[in-house]
Amino acid sequence: MEQKGSRNSFNGSIGFVLAAAGSAVGLGNIWRFPYLAAKDGGGLFLVVYLVLALTFGFTLLTTEIAVGRKTKQSPLTAYSNIKKGWGWLGGFACIVPMMIMPYYCVIGGWVLKYFLVFLTGHGQEATADDYFTGFITNQTDSSVMMFIFLVIVAFVIYKGVNAGIENISKIMMPILLILVIGIAVFSLKLSFTADDGTVRTGMEGFKILVIPDFTDITVKGFFTVVMDAMGQLFYSLSVAMGIMVAYGSYVKDDASLAGAINQIEIFDTAVAFLAGVMIIPAVYVFMGRDGMSAGPGLMFVSLPKIFVQMGKLGNIIGCIFFLMVLFAAITSAVSILEAVVSSFIDKFHMSRHNATLLESVIALVLAVIVCLGYNKFYFELTLPNGAVAQILDIMDYVSNNVLMPIVAIGTCILIGWVVGPKVVLDEVEKTGRKLIRRHLYIIMIKFVAPILLAVLFLKSVGILTFI
Repeated sequence: MEQKGSRNSFNGSIGFVLAAAGSAVGLGNIWRFPYLAAKDGGGLFLVVYLVLALTFGFTLLTTEIAVGRKTKQSPLTAYSNIKKGWGWLGGFACIVPMMIMPYYCVIGGWVLKYFLVFLTGHGQEATADDYFTGFITNQTDSSVMMFIFLVIVAFVIYKGVNAGIENISKIMMPILLILVIGIAVFSLKLSFTADDGTVRTGMEGFKILVIPDFTDITVKGFFTVVMDAMGQLFYSLSVAMGIMVAYGSYVKDDASLAGAINQIEIFDTAVAFLAGVMIIPAVYVFMGRDGMSAGPGLMFVSLPKIFVQMGKLGNIIGCIFFLMVLFAAITSAVSILEAVVSSFIDKFHMSRHNATLLESVIALVLAVIVCLGYNKFYFELTLPNGAVAQILDIMDYVSNNVLMPIVAIGTCILIGWVVGPKVVLDEVEKTGRKLIRRHLYIIMIKFVAPILLAVLFLKSVGILTFI
């Protein structure tokens, strides 16, 4: 375990890649990616997402990892180390994970609850129309599950970079990948005969995911697909929230960043695609095209109904599925907590023990408030994007739609125009391995990325409404 004043490193590039991929592969990949793919023309969204991942996502991912390793600092202090007077950017980058951690633990508690329900053979109970609502509105049940999830994550962070983050990533990520592939293959083989005699198969659902649907597509509709794909990249690659800066600071100087970045991109994109293969065919088979819904409704309402329709095997599949989701939630939550803990360690010279305890207490207090947002503190607020929100939704909106684009735009300005792209490129290439997409990186960080981010921000806050 790290002691006060010391800084550990990942033992090898494999540990770093798995930890970074574990951060990237989270709840956003599993419930948000399939929903957006189904909503935005299936293959059309997939193609746009892949293009943006290899350009826009690659640029932000490369920048943050390089900034972390160059400064050997966490997000709160790294940016001021790059350029004096830019500490405010680190402050925003640290606020984001502090805001995300509480509600992520609440959702992690929901996943834990459903895993235990299916593990104990009570999956049938989870199909009741009011089951999910009854659970989240129960103060005690939701708070207890949230607390258990937070304790698990805090323990991993307390153990440190090597004994905690790296070790759990090496165990959980291979298992998670095997589970994802297994469920995806099973989903493709499903078939169901509807009441009207229509037979729907998993392969037909797969075609919805991979074949572009240009039906009624307009210029505004295409821009919506692009903006959705960009927003998904924030979730998928864990950029603009300080995580990759923190993880980058633990990478040894002799490790090839160019190779590691490519591996993270491949791993994350593969799992996001497999999440679509897992969910879209299964939902299509049992519920048709109208079965897809966003967020919690998909995972905690639609999918349990589907598992139960599979008969006795459904309870096993449901248990395996929620175990996989639990692993994904834990590895992502670990990275979110580490971004804050490492910031406390570097900025205030705290021990890992004290920093972990402090941030865990902060997260616990705010998470309890989030839980109470579905009962004692319940209210409804219409957000600038038109969504009706409770406390969890407001925290998610502010962190993801406001603060993260600001962090990303600030990062592009700092690296693209203030200190210059050479700072990042030199760090990435200092082991001798050239960055193949170096010219693309320069164009993206200086021009394309900040423009796209500005459009995304203005659209997210309800200012830009014509696209």
